[in-house]
Amino acid sequence: LHLHKNQPHVPGLFFYFMQNIAPNADNLYVLGDLFEYWVGDDFSDELTQSIITAFKNYSLHHGLFFIHGNRDFLLGETFARQTGGTLLTDPSVVILGGVKTILMHGDSLCTLDTEYQQFRQMVRDKNWQQNFLTQPLENRIKLASELRDNSMAEQTTKAEEIMDVTAEEVVNIFKKYQLNRLIHGHTHRQNKHQLIVDDLPLERIVLGDWGETGNYCACDNGDCELVNFAIGEQTQK
Repeated sequence: LHLHKNQPHVPGLFFYFMQNIAPNADNLYVLGDLFEYWVGDDFSDELTQSIITAFKNYSLHHGLFFIHGNRDFLLGETFARQTGGTLLTDPSVVILGGVKTILMHGDSLCTLDTEYQQFRQMVRDKNWQQNFLTQPLENRIKLASELRDNSMAEQTTKAEEIMDVTAEEVVNIFKKYQLNRLIHGHTHRQNKHQLIVDDLPLERIVLGDWGETGNYCACDNGDCELVNFAIGEQTQK
């Protein structure tokens, strides 16, 4: 979602989703990059408090789970407690629609982007995070904004295939967990991919970006569907 107060459409889509779509599900899994950036659980503004309230209301009667993304890897236990949600490891295995499924953010699958993987290793280090969180809030916000701008600038110079998942790494994940369904985000390349590995049919589902419309993956009775929606309407992909 990359929620941020300066976005014109996404906050409205989010609140519509939480009020009208999410309650139809028993559980909601947020697979990272909920926020454009997150500088620590001590950060707060009007939009953030409204988001936390929406999640809290949902979690009173439903399961709520979060996986860290590359923009909000500093979401902590305070945020989880405030929302009533649970932070999951990346990857995690859950049962969706009766089927064991691998859930990931997806950035660790993009192994051709070696510069990003080095950055990811740095910022996921506990010592780096502790040092960052000891800085004044305004300094953290400034640094996060600079990192975001640098990342966006770098994306314009990288080949498309470098920023996508690596087929070999996808196969490695399937083999490691011995399951046949994987759902992830990060690349924003919304699609359902069918593949065969060692004569076994596998499915990789990729979540899309949110802009003028939103999207989600709904799983029920052993099947998962990608659904696009605008306020007041939705269509299956």
